Amino acid sequence: MNARRARGFTLIEVILATVLLASGLALAFASLRAASATATRGEQVAHRDERMRAVSNFLRKRLAGARPIAFALDESTGQQLRFSGDGARMRFVADLPDYLGRGGPYVPTLRIVRDGDTQRIEVELAMALAGQTIAESPPRPPDVLVDGLEEVRFRYRGITAEGQLGGWTETWETPDALPLQVSIDLADRDGRAWPSLVVALPLAGSDTGTGFGTRP
Repeated sequence: MNARRARGFTLIEVILATVLLASGLALAFASLRAASATATRGEQVAHRDERMRAVSNFLRKRLAGARPIAFALDESTGQQLRFSGDGARMRFVADLPDYLGRGGPYVPTLRIVRDGDTQRIEVELAMALAGQTIAESPPRPPDVLVDGLEEVRFRYRGITAEGQLGGWTETWETPDALPLQVSIDLADRDGRAWPSLVVALPLAGSDTGTGFGTRP
């Protein structure tokens, strides 16, 4: 026994120990990479969820706070404009919170802008005063609410002349009244759809126009 110890480890024992050490290190690095990838995916999911919540909350609060106040006059018809909306643009009057530094009635303009292969939603604000839209001076560039989108769609819904709930349309045909509901569909550049956002406008029908339905 003493003679064997004096000779040290055999080549096979050294190779076997090396293989075992390498296997252990490979397993440890693989576990570390997996844990790092899981943490990264978790951060990405959390960031995406937070982005969805922030954008959805902004849109929901502004639309739910829409007021039946005129912000412009259609010179061709003499009709007061209280809500203007199509598939790529919306304008209406809503109060902005004081913490934004712009308390009081403002006209938010939500606009879909294509940016290469993606789309974004821009927000432009102007003051509403005496049935008119007063632009800021000097003019302020639009703010980007959300970008990197593959799909964005605005839709509107009201009550028909027969008193029935109408279908969704991409153009609001009664600009002197608020729609009953607004729907906004969003999808990221990877095609993943956001949760459906359908907002009811509580003050629809309380304006002095023709009601909150579509015209016959």
